[in-house]
Amino acid sequence: MLVKTYSAAVTGLEAITVTIEISMTRGNLRHLSGLADGAVKESYDRIKAAMENNGYKMPIAELTINMSPADLKKEGSGYDLPMAIGILASTNKVEAALLNQYMLVGELGLDGKLQPVRGVLPVAIRARAEKFKGLIVPQQNVREAAVVNNLEVYGMNSLLDVIMFFNGQQTYDPTIIDTRKEFYEHQYCFDLDYADVRGQESVKRALEVAAAGGHNLIMIGPPGSGKSMMAKRLPSILPPLTLSESLETTQIHSVAGKLKKGTSLISQRPFRSPHHSISQVALCGGGGNPQPGEISMAHNGVLFLDELPEFNRSVLEVLRQPLEDRHITISRANYSVDYPASFMFVASMNPCPCGYFGDPTHTCVCTPGQIQRYMNKISGPLLDRIDIHCELQAVPFSDLSKMAPGEPSAAIRERVIKARQIQEVRFKDHKGIHCNAQMTERMLHEFAEPDAASMEMLRMAMERLKLSARAYSRILKVARTIADLDNSEKVQSQHIAEAIGYRNLDRGDWAERGV
Repeated sequence: MLVKTYSAAVTGLEAITVTIEISMTRGNLRHLSGLADGAVKESYDRIKAAMENNGYKMPIAELTINMSPADLKKEGSGYDLPMAIGILASTNKVEAALLNQYMLVGELGLDGKLQPVRGVLPVAIRARAEKFKGLIVPQQNVREAAVVNNLEVYGMNSLLDVIMFFNGQQTYDPTIIDTRKEFYEHQYCFDLDYADVRGQESVKRALEVAAAGGHNLIMIGPPGSGKSMMAKRLPSILPPLTLSESLETTQIHSVAGKLKKGTSLISQRPFRSPHHSISQVALCGGGGNPQPGEISMAHNGVLFLDELPEFNRSVLEVLRQPLEDRHITISRANYSVDYPASFMFVASMNPCPCGYFGDPTHTCVCTPGQIQRYMNKISGPLLDRIDIHCELQAVPFSDLSKMAPGEPSAAIRERVIKARQIQEVRFKDHKGIHCNAQMTERMLHEFAEPDAASMEMLRMAMERLKLSARAYSRILKVARTIADLDNSEKVQSQHIAEAIGYRNLDRGDWAERGV
């Protein structure tokens, strides 16, 4: 008897329908075809134990299981459930009439309980696209899959539940989620707020400009000056995710298996802060079973690298292309996948190896050569791609002792949202451009062309600081954002001046001067 069940294989961020064909004839052998990995090959043992522990016997027969398309690699334990149901249907223990209407995914425990798997959201999207009536998933994954509308999603606890569902022995209700309500309820709940930050007004301003235009930023200052504290609060002033951005971000986290239990949609912009011992593969993605890296996990959010010079230089250099293209293609001998990587890059570092260069309260013990070598750990091309450089000093006691809180994140966020709304109108006819940081060279001439006085100021800065053409573009983009925050239609000299002031690390005498 031949029985077919349906599941899906996740490749990159997309799912491909997999047809599981089960043929049973006289004999006592088993065959599995279809480029199955180790986890899939071990399914037989899990299925056999789960069936026997729930009162069903594995049939004594020659069992052939084919996973089509046969040239697509099948990975993971999510095929346990469709294979088990197919085997039971081939022995008439499960009614086969409805099997072609449902897609199934789930790992089986030896007791028959269903365990969660990765990538359920793209599987649900594929099931709807293929016109399946419904999707059956483990109960722990049901909220993740139920955000896809026009698809019946059933969360099951065990193999027995699925058997009773197909045999009509028990009625189950599909899980229904009010996606918009779930999404908007949690958009404004932040544990960290800029009201907790005393002093550092100039850095807060730089962070506001960065958030308003989607610009990359680096903070440089002594230990304890508040670099990490302010970076961690950056998501609280970024504009809220749109529903389409949220779905895309949730899809990435679903494929990576990083969604928290019971999560349906990610409603806040992600903030990723990997340790400096991270490898190239962990940062950009890939591996034997390709997975999104930290730069893709930060998509539509913030990637924060603390103590930037401590990262391996080869790891930092892989950031250069994604920072420009906002996506990354991972190519290996047996696969090629493309992951989105549109993120704000925020970094922090000390000004020297000891950390106290230019600090009026501590004596720096580093020589100019040591400071220069320390700074040279960050390549010029990478610094060129960072729009805003800002320096910090330790906050004096007079500011720390103030009882009055600083300006709250909500007030800053309101100004950021207004600036982003201006940019949304500006770029409405330009597909894929959402903020000033994404402007092309042609758009700079159209939207950020300075007046004659401003152009002269910019020319002098370019010659004196020996800036690159890329730095020139970055200055114009930042100036355009500052003008938007001022609600100014034209880029004026004061906007150019402030933007030039955010290029501190371009100064050739940086390591020899006092701060």
